[in-house]
Amino acid sequence: MYDSIRGTKDILPEESKKWEFLERTIREVARLYNVREIRIPTFERTELFYKSTGEDTDIVQKEMYTFTDKGGRSLTLKPEGTPGVVRAFLQYSLHKKRPFHKLFYIERMFRQERPQKGRYREFYQFGVEIIGSASPLVDVELISMVMNILERLGIKGTYVRVNSLGCDKCRADYRKALKEYLKGKLPLLCENCRRRYETNPLRILDCKVDAEKLTDAPRMIDFLCDECKEHHRIVIDTLRYLNIPFKEDPTLVRGLDYYTRTVFEFIHPSLGAQDSIGGGGRYDTLIKSMGGPDIPAAGFAMGMERMLLAMGDREIEEERPVLFFVALGDDAKRLSFNLLEGMRKAGVKADMDYIGRSMKAQMREANRLGAMFTYIIGEDEIKKGIGILKNMGTGEQMNVPMDVEEIKRRIS
Repeated sequence: MYDSIRGTKDILPEESKKWEFLERTIREVARLYNVREIRIPTFERTELFYKSTGEDTDIVQKEMYTFTDKGGRSLTLKPEGTPGVVRAFLQYSLHKKRPFHKLFYIERMFRQERPQKGRYREFYQFGVEIIGSASPLVDVELISMVMNILERLGIKGTYVRVNSLGCDKCRADYRKALKEYLKGKLPLLCENCRRRYETNPLRILDCKVDAEKLTDAPRMIDFLCDECKEHHRIVIDTLRYLNIPFKEDPTLVRGLDYYTRTVFEFIHPSLGAQDSIGGGGRYDTLIKSMGGPDIPAAGFAMGMERMLLAMGDREIEEERPVLFFVALGDDAKRLSFNLLEGMRKAGVKADMDYIGRSMKAQMREANRLGAMFTYIIGEDEIKKGIGILKNMGTGEQMNVPMDVEEIKRRIS
């Protein structure tokens, strides 16, 4: 007997109805925001993630599932969605077809990290990328969309952490000030942070090991240029205007290299120490750095397992069958199966017994499934060409001809 691989999870039918509800809610809200779906491959060339996600990030350094294929190419199972979406955007020159795009995905991702509650090595992410606008209102729209989804899922108490990482222009001064501050602390910092001091000092602020030692570090918010200040002001003012609960957090960095200006994270306190459901931000320089034109963009990704955890024990009602055929004998089974297929083609959710149970057991099964009606066929019913339609709620029975349209009319 085989077990599933550590860090993976089977989604059994009882749980899959929650997943279906979650995905349906996402798609409904995406439609309201005029966001169209994109589907990207499971694996990409490894260099795509080095170039976009960042060589010095934990994802690239420690967590990617990378392998060499028979053609000698280094390939990686996608650990996040943005690089693949941007790659597709450039590969198919979507910017030449329209200047502005709103795209969403629901995809499996893969990261080789320590499995814990709501975090797996194979996991699902829902993400949105808005490409073609530098407007701060785009940043707020992304946040608003997530909050709308969470509200419809019944997830209450979520708030947004917000910060600005500035642009290349103002970040240079901040980087200089931060390196000066960190210089005296280097011997006290972990090995990763000491390495990042030269390659990407901002990533040190994202370190979970040394966070307590850096509480008095310079804040990026104090180094913003006038344009970035104005961008951030509009984001904050609009969040306030829309009554979206948020906290400005000057320590928020996010774990990926491509972010510029607005970054945000969705926090649900009931999830304990691992209280983040997802996050995102603006990445105005990523498309150009990947060989494309200078096009601004912003996006987010939400961990769907984390969203389900935040939903708690909410019961999701499964759609009940309208009709269950109770067949007694082989001829009745054949006739029932024929009518069953006709009902399904007519758009009626219906089922029947396939394991030869007694009439009493078949009625119990219809009850267990929550069927609204049963249609009973035995030898006498076959001779007359009329079955017995029973309303399972009221117990009322009536004789109805063995005709799809007539049965459908009676159960309507």
